[in-house]
Amino acid sequence: MGEMLIGTCSWTDRALVASGWYPPDQRDAEGRLRYYAKQFPVVEVDATYYALPSRRNSLLWAARTPAGFRFDVKAFSLLTGHPTRTEALPATLRHALRGRSARAAWATWAAGGGGADAELMDEVWERFSGALEPLRQAGRLGTLLFQFPPWFAPGARSEEALGRCVARAAGWPVAVEFRHPDWWGGERREATAALLTELGATAVAVDMTQTLPVSVPPVTPITTRRLAVVRFHGRNAAWGSGSKEERFRHAYAEAELAEWIPRVRRLAEGTDEVHVLFNNCCADAAVRAAESMRGLLAQATSG
Repeated sequence: MGEMLIGTCSWTDRALVASGWYPPDQRDAEGRLRYYAKQFPVVEVDATYYALPSRRNSLLWAARTPAGFRFDVKAFSLLTGHPTRTEALPATLRHALRGRSARAAWATWAAGGGGADAELMDEVWERFSGALEPLRQAGRLGTLLFQFPPWFAPGARSEEALGRCVARAAGWPVAVEFRHPDWWGGERREATAALLTELGATAVAVDMTQTLPVSVPPVTPITTRRLAVVRFHGRNAAWGSGSKEERFRHAYAEAELAEWIPRVRRLAEGTDEVHVLFNNCCADAAVRAAESMRGLLAQATSG
């Protein structure tokens, strides 16, 4: 059975820092990460979605964590077609989006177009991956998380775009999370799993409320032997609206987590590692859910 690593989708979230979970003498940048890494073996880096990472931070993250610790790094928004503010780009690249949306630039590249849009996308990828190289060299990189937006529906064009994204990241571990529910709905489910298997990309399973039109079903396909990833977004019916806190505010009950124990164990039986990450990032809800999940899995394994 593969190793089951439990953690959260951030260690720097303001609500978590303010919750009092970190000891008073461990609240600077170095102290927080060192303390977190003593509690959990994996964490997701979500800051890289909003801005390109730096090589310096990768070096610091590697130095402040023990061998075997894993960082799952979320892809920069422009790399997956999400809205991206011009100000989020390095100053030397901002001219490339003058008068154009980031999504338009990404769409041109994703469809196989060249020119300035392709040059921008390639440069952004080079800076993103180059900054993370120290993590990979140190053995700390778990996977790159490519999370695609809700408008990214299944179809030939999307499959082509997905293939281009994964091909450009050749040699890097890639996990894919779809926000459009049709990728994992009904008859499409097997085709999606087959596509990700062919691309060598890990399918990300999600837990979220199932009461909305945008709800992604909680399926758990295994598409790579190396890794499986499960992300818990909470079960708030305000998903897709309101503030971040309103969307993700949810305290997981033990019964809700228990539903996932056989699923996570099945994933572990077919992979080398399973990363279980909690994104219900309000106060200390995520770390408490992670602690509860760890305990439930330990009971199931020893039982």
